[in-house]
Amino acid sequence: MAVLPIQPNPFFANKNQAFWRLQFAGWGGAMLLRAMSAIANDQPPAFLVLVLIATITGFSISLVLAVIYRQLISIGRRPLVTWGFTALILPFAVGLHAFIDAWIIALYRTESDASFTQLFLGVFYLDATLLGAWSALYYAINFFIQVEEQNDQLIRLETQATSAQLAMLRYQLNPHFLFNTLNSISTLVLLKQTEPANAMLSRLSSFLRYTLINKPSARVTVAQEIETLKLYLDIERMRFEDRLRTSFKIENGTQKALLPSLLLQPLVENAIKYAVSAQESGAEIRIETQLVGQRLRITVSDTGPGLKSKITDHRLSGVTFDGGEPVSTGVGLANIRERLEQAYGESHQFETVEPEGGGFAVVIEIPYEPQERMEQNPELPPIAAAAE
Repeated sequence: MAVLPIQPNPFFANKNQAFWRLQFAGWGGAMLLRAMSAIANDQPPAFLVLVLIATITGFSISLVLAVIYRQLISIGRRPLVTWGFTALILPFAVGLHAFIDAWIIALYRTESDASFTQLFLGVFYLDATLLGAWSALYYAINFFIQVEEQNDQLIRLETQATSAQLAMLRYQLNPHFLFNTLNSISTLVLLKQTEPANAMLSRLSSFLRYTLINKPSARVTVAQEIETLKLYLDIERMRFEDRLRTSFKIENGTQKALLPSLLLQPLVENAIKYAVSAQESGAEIRIETQLVGQRLRITVSDTGPGLKSKITDHRLSGVTFDGGEPVSTGVGLANIRERLEQAYGESHQFETVEPEGGGFAVVIEIPYEPQERMEQNPELPPIAAAAE
């Protein structure tokens, strides 16, 4: 999608600039209308000087009113007090405007039989209309700006809350994973198997660096997510060896699709915990991605005990039992549900199923987003760079 070289700014982004634009446009339009009315009534050209002076007078008085109104608005008084002060100040401003206009007209029409009082009353209605309309617009525009600022603040707070919740959800790494990995490294060190220990520590460091260096609300491509997942599986494979078997079926059209970062790691971690660890023979974990219309379907399945197992209910709830007491797993299916809800609302699907050949599977469907979306707003460095 082409991006405009110049991004439009909201009219009231610079309130001071917007005020002067409206000020000149409003009083300029009023002067133009009065000038056209004078010409239509066959007034001499010299009468246009009176129109110009009257406009400058109204323009100047409105600037003083703007300072007073701004103070009334900024101190945040009750509406009754604000409108009371306005009701007192506005007639005085209109009277001053009418007095100056009447005095200028009296100097211009020396041969006129009209008294100064008559001239004053004659222009008072017009000046009251102009300054009254100006005051109403000033308060209306400021009220609109305040509402917009409050809405913007509310949106920022909601965005911050969502980001904080996403961060909390994504940073809920299972402490058992860290404990088991560090324990395995410690065991390898005690057995003086330095090379495997160093390799395992290096993979753990790369994986943790990747999880911490990237924004929790970032989107990554399927290819990046699979690369990170393989890094995690390499760590676990050093613990379980041949008991942990994996297979990937990634359609070419899905490799550049976007999804929340580290979305699949908790699912694979669950599969390892409830399928690989639960069976002496281990299990196979399969990760598949495919495009279904305009949606990305992701399936994480295993050849574990499946839905007939006694621990299935605990797996579904994200809680396991040790000696009859519930123990939190830290990261479970509930975490994935909440992250998908935060990211996609109602436009996603999440379900657990039992494949025909047995085992357990989680199927996720989210809207298809191409990689170009991330390129326009890059949030993540390459995984290789994070692992260096």
